[in-house]
Amino acid sequence: MKLYTLTIPEDIAPGRLFPWLRRMLPQLPEHAVREALDRRDVKLSGKRVDRQAMLVPGAEVRLYTPGEEIREREIPILYEDRRVLIVRKPVGVSCQPDGKGGQTLPELVGRQLRRKEPDARDPLLCHRLDNQTDGLLLLCRDEEAQAAMEEGFRQRRIHKRYLCLTQGTPQPDHAVLRAFLTKDSEKALVRVTRKEQPGSLPIVTEYTVLEPGLCARVEILLHTGRTHQIRAQMAAIGHPLLGDDKYGDRAFNKRMKARRLMLCAVELRFELDGEWSYLNRLRLSISPDF
Repeated sequence: MKLYTLTIPEDIAPGRLFPWLRRMLPQLPEHAVREALDRRDVKLSGKRVDRQAMLVPGAEVRLYTPGEEIREREIPILYEDRRVLIVRKPVGVSCQPDGKGGQTLPELVGRQLRRKEPDARDPLLCHRLDNQTDGLLLLCRDEEAQAAMEEGFRQRRIHKRYLCLTQGTPQPDHAVLRAFLTKDSEKALVRVTRKEQPGSLPIVTEYTVLEPGLCARVEILLHTGRTHQIRAQMAAIGHPLLGDDKYGDRAFNKRMKARRLMLCAVELRFELDGEWSYLNRLRLSISPDF
């Protein structure tokens, strides 16, 4: 058996133990944490608990797993050179610290890099994907590359394509949606309005219906990149993403047995100049698992 020992922060917000353990132990597959709780191989302040256990501020948590059967979570690195990397970010891994603990994507990738390069640093972000979004993510190995890639996104010389499943079929089959987005920090979500509001930012989302149906397959191209833009803007036109309990229909998601957000960043394409033009030959694309 392998033992993981953690201490719950004193100032943690109320919640269940299971999701906190998932965030704090990203190297373990979700099923390993779930099964440990189901076996009651988790001790909270010395007492065995299951998946119904709640967080106790300041308490010690001990989780036992059959170590020889558990593989550390690997972040697939699909392209790598001395300046940039392209990885496939899995669902449930955050790009930045979220205040809930757990390792970020750059930290996980940095750990993998140091297995073969002991002095390698954690890579740098130049764009982001939501915690619940799967897909291709570009990372940089130095500040100069980071600045160049951020500028590439600003000038729309780096293009991202997404695939998603929506509740119902958007009409028409193709459209460019223009609106404004405002963050609601208290509720940790964003709001979409047709007219500009104080503090709002313009958003532009292009979609194409690929397969109509009760759960339609839709291609998304972002012309702006804002927090939760795809999720909020598709919900605003009455076709939220399948599996999105924040902006969508929980009852529908439950009926469809959608246990995760059906959104994947499937393609990265470059149109860069100068020393970065070598990236233009890359045509990286992946298939979503939905």
